[in-house]
Amino acid sequence: MGGANGIGLSIAKILAKRECTERVYIVDKSPLEQEYQEEKIESKVFDLTNEDYSLFNSFTDVDGLMITAGFGRLKLFQDETEEMIGRYFNVNTISVIRVIKHFYDRLLSQEDFYCGVMVSIAGFMSSPFFSLYGATKAALKIFIESVNVELEKVGTSNRILNVSPGSIRGTSFNQGKTDLKITSPLATQIIEQLESKNDLFIPHYDEVFKDVLNRYHNDFRKEGLHSYEYKMASGRVLLPQHDK
Repeated sequence: MGGANGIGLSIAKILAKRECTERVYIVDKSPLEQEYQEEKIESKVFDLTNEDYSLFNSFTDVDGLMITAGFGRLKLFQDETEEMIGRYFNVNTISVIRVIKHFYDRLLSQEDFYCGVMVSIAGFMSSPFFSLYGATKAALKIFIESVNVELEKVGTSNRILNVSPGSIRGTSFNQGKTDLKITSPLATQIIEQLESKNDLFIPHYDEVFKDVLNRYHNDFRKEGLHSYEYKMASGRVLLPQHDK
């Protein structure tokens, strides 16, 4: 789910190049651009805000599911509309859980089924300017951890992989353009983690996020303030003027 651009597209293209791959399905609200189309890739258009998810019952021949759909934008909560609260959770959280439900019988089985979700490091800590985005990802984190325990208890080796990166270069997440040369190394790592049936992958954990998470757990208030100032200094945030 997702895959017409960004890291999802990169994963799809790598899988399609494998001789053992018969078919890669891309399900996205945007059609796959002509330059990325190839024989083994079949693209279907689907909007995650739809009520009817029966489309996902038609994928009876797949042995893997990678969910990369989602959105976020740097914005103070005071500047978000009430309508956006529902949109954030519907797209980033509820849609993911609904899709997994359609494939859950295969996760429960003794046959190999590979499943992963692009979550975010924002789901592990407070993230000012990302309050709604971070909340949707924190909900996914707990859902995945809880379901993985249930999967272990029924005796299957299948797991849901939580992929929780920071900012990813070469994607359209921050209004950029997909660059497969930049995203391919990370996409390759994600596929390796999927096929190993790992349950958590935080890219650059040792180099970056181990210390960040330790600081957060030691003093979440201080680290939250540091995160606020870091985003402001990055130049990615433009605060609107409010009447006092």
